[in-house]
Amino acid sequence: MSKFEFLYVEPSSALEVTGSTPHGIYDTDSEFQTDSLTVCKYVASKLGHPVMQLEFNSGSMYACFEEAVSEYSQQINHYNTRNWMWEHYGNTTTGSNFSSTGSHQAETPNGGMSLFTLSEQYGQAVNVGGNATMFTGSIVLTGSQQVYDLTSEATLESSVDTGDRLEIQRVFNEGPAAISKFYDPFAGTYDNIELLDSFGFGNVSPAVSYILRPISYDLARANAIETNDLVRKAAYSFELINNKIRIFPRPESDDAGEKIYFHYYKRNDRIDVTQDYTVAKVSDPSNIPYKFITYTEINSMGRNWIRKYTLALSKELLGIIRSKYASLPLPNGEVSMDGEALKSEGREEKANLLEELSTFLEAVSKKEQAITEQEVANAQQEVLNKAPLKIYIG
Repeated sequence: MSKFEFLYVEPSSALEVTGSTPHGIYDTDSEFQTDSLTVCKYVASKLGHPVMQLEFNSGSMYACFEEAVSEYSQQINHYNTRNWMWEHYGNTTTGSNFSSTGSHQAETPNGGMSLFTLSEQYGQAVNVGGNATMFTGSIVLTGSQQVYDLTSEATLESSVDTGDRLEIQRVFNEGPAAISKFYDPFAGTYDNIELLDSFGFGNVSPAVSYILRPISYDLARANAIETNDLVRKAAYSFELINNKIRIFPRPESDDAGEKIYFHYYKRNDRIDVTQDYTVAKVSDPSNIPYKFITYTEINSMGRNWIRKYTLALSKELLGIIRSKYASLPLPNGEVSMDGEALKSEGREEKANLLEELSTFLEAVSKKEQAITEQEVANAQQEVLNKAPLKIYIG
């Protein structure tokens, strides 16, 4: 093998890039192959070529270029993980953050444990949201019977399939409307005078108050009566075990024939039974399906960083090679090698570039953008607060 095979020779064709990198990550990326030539020429010129001979070949530069692109990809993937980890929890570990053509896919807050998903789940639990249907059922009380089978003794609004589980939300009976309690024929009798007086109705008859009082009075009083019934009177409670409901308090014999109602969900409506829970899910950053970024899709800012990082890697590599000997003997003395200086310079440049990229990515993170928007909004509000109000003369 000739000693000149280990010296840098300016590459002439992008075809020689394929198969020359250690991992071959970008062997099929045409723009990576094309840019490899220009980046090699850039790095070689910054290292002194052709005035100075470089003790590595173009294949070593291709390796540095590949490492620089993969390092940039890793930093971007770390950034995406920090920003979107919460969204990824529970998603499948198949696929990636890039489409089949290699282009970036926009992250959307609709999967995993997103805020919208959690809001829907919590809203469903407190009956203010969600997408499961609430049904109504009823049971006819039988003497002093306390336990009823919902699948056979209850009238249900929905069908119940084998294996279905019901989630009871509320048990109640249809009592008389609150309005009937203060506009009934006996509302003005002696027993109710004190109650009427407490609401400001003591000096007028029910019929007159119905005509003269604002509707807000009726609403306030109806609400007070319903709250009184709920708090001071015994209400039905329940215990549900395996689709059998136990009513509290125990119905009396004179309750026979009375109908009580309940609201319920079908458990399978609240849980997506069509989802395959045996499929691997994202649980931590180690199994998020991020892949190497396609070089073709990296913009000019990213490529400029990659070019500088390739130079830093090349300096470090050349420094390692030249550090094998501290000096070389000459007929009239010796010449010192600059290996240690190149290694130190290359490593310092690598650290600075990584710090620069990390600072930039942190500045454009969701958290920092939210803080910036808040500061802008506060500044705008300060300006508006100082603007004089218009004076109208009329």
